[in-house]
Amino acid sequence: MKAAAKVVPEAVLRRIQAVVGPKGWTVDPAEMAPYLEDERGHYHGQSAMVVKPRTAAEVSKVVRLCAGAGIAIVPQGGNTSLVGASVPFEHGGEILVNLSRLNRIRATDPLNYTITVEAGSVLANVQEAAAAVDRLFPLSLGAEGSCQIGGNLSTNAGGMQVLRYGTARDLVLGLEVVLPDGRLWDGLKGLRKDNTGYDLKQLFIGAEGTLGIITAAVLRLFPRPREVATALVAMAELDGAIELLARTRTASGDLVTGFELVPRTGIDLALEHVPATRDPFAERHEHAVLIELTSSEASSALRESLEAMLARALEDGLVLDAVVAASESQARQLWQIRTAIPEAEKIAGGGIKHDVSVPVARIPDFIREATAGCKRELEGVRILAFGHLGDGNIHFNLMEPSGGEKQAFLALGPRFNRIVHDVVASMGGSISGEHGIGRLKREELRRYTSAVELDLMRRLKAALDPKGIMNPGKVI
Repeated sequence: MKAAAKVVPEAVLRRIQAVVGPKGWTVDPAEMAPYLEDERGHYHGQSAMVVKPRTAAEVSKVVRLCAGAGIAIVPQGGNTSLVGASVPFEHGGEILVNLSRLNRIRATDPLNYTITVEAGSVLANVQEAAAAVDRLFPLSLGAEGSCQIGGNLSTNAGGMQVLRYGTARDLVLGLEVVLPDGRLWDGLKGLRKDNTGYDLKQLFIGAEGTLGIITAAVLRLFPRPREVATALVAMAELDGAIELLARTRTASGDLVTGFELVPRTGIDLALEHVPATRDPFAERHEHAVLIELTSSEASSALRESLEAMLARALEDGLVLDAVVAASESQARQLWQIRTAIPEAEKIAGGGIKHDVSVPVARIPDFIREATAGCKRELEGVRILAFGHLGDGNIHFNLMEPSGGEKQAFLALGPRFNRIVHDVVASMGGSISGEHGIGRLKREELRRYTSAVELDLMRRLKAALDPKGIMNPGKVI
């Protein structure tokens, strides 16, 4: 049954319009449309108005008005969420607050290794601002040209360099947040040590906009890499990848930035659908890993260390073949193989996707058990398991059998979710490695999370947002 439409009072809309000015709002259906559909096209919401504040003070005033009238708010960054967290529901009774105009780089402090940015800053722009002062902001995602830092923090984004630098949660020193009652909390501290009570910023990181709206952040910076070594390595067997990771960390002095699983199914898909992709191997191999080492010292001999380690691994039968990049352009070509896989999936028509994590040592067992379970469920189902092997986060995706019917296959999603997530749970893993919960995985969260943990989440939500207006219906 279609949910009944909800009406936001015109008087409230007019007061919000007055706060943000003529460039800060729209009710035009054509202008609103891009903000009301999620990245994957699963959800198509409605909103009484799309609001684009330009300052944290404006965000505070908008939220205060909505809180006073009991109107729900959906915070939104670049709208690249893969779980439906950043779009409103279909009833139309929510205000969508998009932060794209709140996009200043407020300060850079290269000696303190920090940068202070507003929530609407595009991730690539934050990276460039750090590079301009000879520093590195290491968060790196496929959507970095459009995703915004507020959304990255609200979803605790992961990406390609978690093994070395951690998730978004690990890159934050301070936050500025508008609370559900409209108050503005200024926690923009650039301190590595601050032991004065609860670490409040961590409440809002990964909360997907359900506890408040992040408006600015103090982020950690790092020395810029001066030397990079990249290799694509064909493995004799999947289990050997875990041993190779351990050897690589030891041989490099733990300078591993990326360690990505790249299966033959992913390479084939990328070769078929993404023209710029090239296969560097003369022979076909079922399993490969992409390794990247970085050092802030220009003369660290990273490539030599990597080649020596791989030579020993070849002698031991752990590795079948390896291509080590001899130049920056060759390194980009190797990375192109990995980054082309999600693009190729999208072109091919998508499928049933799982973003899961398990302890690194259990990844081969997980892939084998989940693959066997899915193939028992449907003969001929195609498995594409790839991603961040180094930090235990695997994208375990399924495509319909050759010649199969797409919609009939997608209808099997809940059954495959149960198979895959049960295996994950049996290994002490997580049903969401980096994409979050949003609207897509709410029921899965209830199934795989303890009653105590859920109760704590609900109590926290009730304490900070007693009216339930902040991104309601997402996460819990």
